This record gives sequence, structure tokens and C-alpha cells, in this order.
Amino acid sequence: MNLIRIELRKMKMGWYVRGALIANLIIMGFLWLISYSEKADGGVSFQSMEEAFLIIGTFVRSVFIIFGAVLIAKLVISEYKNKTILVMFTYPISRKKLLTAKLMIAAGLTFITILLSNILIAAVFFGVNSIYHFIPDKLTSEIISQQAVKMAVFTFGAAGTSLVPIFFGMRKHSVPATIISSIVIVTLTSQTSPGFSISSVVYIPLFLAALGFIFSCMAIRNVDKQDA
Repeated sequence: MNLIRIELRKMKMGWYVRGALIANLIIMGFLWLISYSEKADGGVSFQSMEEAFLIIGTFVRSVFIIFGAVLIAKLVISEYKNKTILVMFTYPISRKKLLTAKLMIAAGLTFITILLSNILIAAVFFGVNSIYHFIPDKLTSEIISQQAVKMAVFTFGAAGTSLVPIFFGMRKHSVPATIISSIVIVTLTSQTSPGFSISSVVYIPLFLAALGFIFSCMAIRNVDKQDA
């Protein structure tokens, strides 16, 4: 925990908080644009509350999985590339503990940001919907409780998925490979066709989360054998 606190102070979280807030505003603006334009044309943007929750969750997870890859690139990959991590390796601290702390920060921040963003955007969107009635369906306590459970599971999966890019980034200590791999993952897992969305299948993010934890364990295990 001391290592995590030190890393957070060194990282200066202002850029991340600003980026997360801007991303939330963009997502909310995009949802408003879709809903308003469909209503103006006499149609509906979402057929049900469940579909609205699904779309909101997909947007949020897609954005912040990439944010998670940026965190990994900043906390781990760039320090290897710039060899600044060599200084940290001279401290009387286990390399494995150091890398574990960095990855815990990346996954933990991703989990918290996705969860809070989901809650914030859903609350704002459904608050606006109560006025403009974009969705013909009604939001009930039963729907909210069901979606809360799904939100928690998908958020956990997304946090684990955000760790997958470390496998690609550590191969050649490449920041672009880390971020591009996250974009590819998001693109593949957000595919949607009429009547079916890959992002609605809970087993996919859980499988990717398992891969993320495996790749993280591999990186931690090999850190003593690797020289920056």
C-alpha cells in the first residue's frame, strides 16, 4: 500500500481525472445527440431500458479500457523504455512488489473510473429521459437492481481486460503497441449487429480479464530476470 501511495503521488493524477471527466462529457453528449435526433425523426434511439444500459456500459468500458492501457504505458512501459525504472530497481524493495503495485493502480483506477462513470452517465441520461421520454419503456427498481449486478460484473471484466495490453507492451517495451492492442481489443469486443451485441456476452470480458491477470502474473514473475 505504501508503494501504491508513492506511485500515485509521483504520477500526479490531474491529467487522468481531467481526461475521465472530458470522456464522460463526450459520451453524454453523444448519447444526447443520438436520442434527440431519433426523437426529432419520430423514432426511438433505444427500444428498452436494458438496451440503453447496454449501450452506455459499452461506451464507458470501451473508453476506459483504452485509458487503462495508457496507465500501463505511463506506469510501466515508458519507464522501461526510458530506463527510469532502473533507479527504482536500486531501492531495497522487491521488484515484484513494485510491479505489482503499478499494475494494481492501473486495474484499480480502471475499475473505479468505469463504475463511477457508468453510474454518473446512467443517472444523467435517465434523468433527462424522464423529461424528454426518449425510451418508451419505464425504469423500475427491478431493472435497476438487475443492471447493477451486470454493471459490477462487466466492470470487473473490463478492469481485468485493461491489463491484457501489458503482454504486447512488455515484448519490446513499446508504448504504441500497448495502446494499439487495447484499441484492437475494444474494437473486437464492441461489435454489434441487429439483434445481437458481442458486448452483451459476459463470458467474453471475464475470459479477457483472466488473460489480463495471467499476463500480469507472467510480467511480475519475469521482472527479476529482465533488465530494463
